[in-house]
Amino acid sequence: MATTEELAELVAHTPTRADYEEIRNAVLDYYEGWFGGDAGRMERALHPDLAKRALRRDAARGEVLTTTTAARMIALTAAGAGARAASDRRIEIRIDDVHGAIASVTARSAVYVDYLHLARTRAGWRIVNALWNWT
Repeated sequence: MATTEELAELVAHTPTRADYEEIRNAVLDYYEGWFGGDAGRMERALHPDLAKRALRRDAARGEVLTTTTAARMIALTAAGAGARAASDRRIEIRIDDVHGAIASVTARSAVYVDYLHLARTRAGWRIVNALWNWT
């Protein structure tokens, strides 16, 4: 558990240019790792407790919120699931907000739109939440 001083530092942290670069690099690891089948990059981008979600419509059950874990994303990446996703691998990254040790990012590709939340951990910026949909 973090000490009061550590928590205060996380909240008071003024984001630097390096923070913005690290956030962007985490999102690139997420997308380029996915498209390239590079499980190491995907693992580097994700917090171990990732919650990746999508709202789906199911004829029998109505709306269903699906959840994918970090372990599942890493396994799917290693299996090449993302490498088959798109030939157009351009990625648009917009860092919407950074406050202390948290950030909100919108990422778009030819295939996906992701609303990502990242946290600055001891290991660097990691994606902790993702809400996505097909483009």
